[in-house]
This record gives sequence, structure tokens and C-alpha cells, in this order.
Amino acid sequence: MTQRNRRTFLHQLGLGTLGLLAADQVSASLAQAPKIKAGQIGTRHAHASGKVGTMRKFTDLYDVVGVVESDLNRRKELENTSAYKGVKWITEEQLLNTPGLQLVCVETAVKDLLDTAERCIDAGLHIHLDKPAGEDFEQFTRIVNKAKKQELIIQMGYMFRYNPGFRVLFKAASEGWLGNIHEAHGVISKTVGQSTRNTLAEYKGGTMFELGCHLIDSLTVFMGAPDKVTPYVRHTYPDRDNLADNIIGMFEYPRATATIRSSLMEVEGFRRRQMVAVGENGTITIRPLEAPIVEVTMAKDTGDFKKGSHLIEVPKLGGRYDGDFLELAEVLHGKREFPFSYQHDLAVQKAILDASGY
Repeated sequence: MTQRNRRTFLHQLGLGTLGLLAADQVSASLAQAPKIKAGQIGTRHAHASGKVGTMRKFTDLYDVVGVVESDLNRRKELENTSAYKGVKWITEEQLLNTPGLQLVCVETAVKDLLDTAERCIDAGLHIHLDKPAGEDFEQFTRIVNKAKKQELIIQMGYMFRYNPGFRVLFKAASEGWLGNIHEAHGVISKTVGQSTRNTLAEYKGGTMFELGCHLIDSLTVFMGAPDKVTPYVRHTYPDRDNLADNIIGMFEYPRATATIRSSLMEVEGFRRRQMVAVGENGTITIRPLEAPIVEVTMAKDTGDFKKGSHLIEVPKLGGRYDGDFLELAEVLHGKREFPFSYQHDLAVQKAILDASGY
């Protein structure tokens, strides 16, 4: 993608006010609109409870008609939790044949995401598809092409798209305030127990596939698709499992390089999660990534930024996934254009698989 097209895409994110939607503003803009009929398939994804909980929170925007979970023991585990208490448990067939259904959140185990997503697209439904988009790039491409043909939305579940810290970075890139960005560096790590290690070891891509995908999406937003990706994959405990638990991806661009690092052995890794973008005119550092602290260092006054190093105050979001479902409500009611193109999602998925060693 050319620099000009990259900036056009960034402008489509609605960054004039950092692109952050307030729930009361969206509710007011859609006051006369009918609620969006939505449902969820699956509860096994790590973000599943957060997604259904967010839709149910926005009672004036979404009518959650049911949740699909075929495992009765799993249902019993969840039925009294805050996210699922009072939901209607239904079959996938019942959900997909619900009159007026518009949206399905696909929140299965990762291995089942693509098959489930394809059935939803075949049924003519918009989807929120949690990350990452499976291991089969050919199947994901087929799903995207089907969605494009039917003009259906695929909203991917990468969690930093609506993060206020990243919105500062996206706006700076959009306006060219940093100049040519020649270096970017991201870290997203944590520690996990053996049970989680065993689950993640089912996927060749390990920690980059599971966690690094979030930052690869963000990197692609402000840098575009890389020309080349090289993975450096390590297995820390080969006598215990086959989990690729320490990975660095190197992303090459015509005038820049970037790295994304992810490991599953970093004590209090959330504290050091970060994204740094370095340009000829200045640097932006986001650390940590959630409840983000944003530091900007500029060579001279540029745009919204003053010369020198400063912490930038950013607004707080009501919830991690609020931005996803507030924007999606406006998109489905025709109030705004969906900014993330099919091309973007395909580029992100290819970069994820390349960086994960597939």
C-alpha cells in the first residue's frame, strides 16, 4: 500500500477526535434505530465473556437473542457468571435461522473459528471474528472473498484498534507528524500455567499466534503490510511441551524495520507491554498498553505535539471492547463506513502466520 493510501486509510478511522466513541453519543445518534439482533457462537475463546458482556451492556443498541454452547457442562460453569447470567442458550441452527438476525460473534476455540465463521457468512450474516483468524490462510481468504461479495462486515477481534493510546499513534502517523517512521518495536508478553501451555502448544505459532497478533494488526495500521517477515522461534521447555513460547518477528519495509516480541515467561509482563514508533521528527512510546501511558518526544512543535518529551493525557474507555461494538453499531446502521478493509485483514493474517513460523 502506498504512503498516500495508508494515510487515506488512517483518516477513515475517524481520528479527528482520536476516533473514540462515547456510549452516550452513539446511543443518541441511534435513538430512533431498532436494536441490532445479535448472537454468539462459542464460549471457549479467551475473550468470549468480554464480547457477550459488552453487547449485553449496551441494551439500547443490541438485542442478544442467544448464545450457542453445545457442551452442557460448560454451560453450567458459565450460567451464573456476570457475562452469561440470564442468556438464552440455543443451538447454532436456531441462532442462524433467527428472523432478523444481523450479527454473530464467533468466540469458539481458535481451532474452530474459521469453520464457524464460514457458516455464518454463508448464512448472510455480519460477524465479529475473534483472533487470530485460524491457521488456514486459504480458508480465511475464501471467507473474506465470500463476505466481500455479499458486502458483509468481518470485524476482527484485535484489542488495540480502539485503544486511546494507539489512537494517538494512529493519528500522528495519519498526519505525518513523526515524519518517516523508520523503526517500530512492540512487546506483548505474560506468564501462563502448564494447562494453558498445553492448549497453546496445539498451535505451531505459539505465543506470536496467540498474543503477538494484536500488535501485528496495530503495526499494519500505521506501517502498512510488510515486504518480508522473518520469525525467530524458541521453545524454552522442550522436555515439557512443544510450545513456541518465545518469538521475535522481524518486519521489513522499504525504508523501515520493525520487531514484535512475545513470550509466555515474563513475570508481570503486562507492565512492560509496549509499542514504540520512531520517526525522523519524533518518537511515540505506549507503555503499558492498557490504561495506556503515552510519551511523545518531538524535535519541534508539530501538530498537537510540543517540542521535547511529554506525557500525553488520553481518555479512558469504559471497557476493553466498548469501541468495537459502539463502532459496529454505527456501521450496521449506516452512520459510518467500516474502516478496516478486507485487504487489511488479509495482510494482517499473512503477517501473523509468517511471524509465527508457519
